[in-house]
Amino acid sequence: MKLHELSPAPGSRKERKRVGRGTSSGMGKTSSRGHKGQNARSGGGVRPGFEGGQNPLYRRLPKRGFVNPTRKEYAIVNLDTLNNFAADTEVTPELLFAQGIVKDAKSGIKILGNGELTVKLTVKANKFSQSAVEKIEAAGGKTEVI
Repeated sequence: MKLHELSPAPGSRKERKRVGRGTSSGMGKTSSRGHKGQNARSGGGVRPGFEGGQNPLYRRLPKRGFVNPTRKEYAIVNLDTLNNFAADTEVTPELLFAQGIVKDAKSGIKILGNGELTVKLTVKANKFSQSAVEKIEAAGGKTEVI
């Protein structure tokens, strides 16, 4: 097989509908929009969730609880993933990015105590769980809050 012999699977590509190209096309004149009315106009139609003036569902349903607008969400790293590093390594957020362990920093990095740490490390992060601090110090390492 050569590059010029490649073609998409049959039925996987669909040609777009070309409207307003003469009466014999079957989609001329009103361009499949019917006669007059809101949807026949340019820019016509209603916004998502609009129910014709009836009180829409998102307003009828009761709202409960509280959504904190300033909530901080942390990128989570478990202790067992830190075993990949060599002994006496200084683990920083930059290093975690470079290794691909963390993709998105969000509001910072939090180290959780899931798993066991077998390597002595110096870990720098924005937050630590109490169990993570205990396990890192038990392995002979240090923790540092940035």
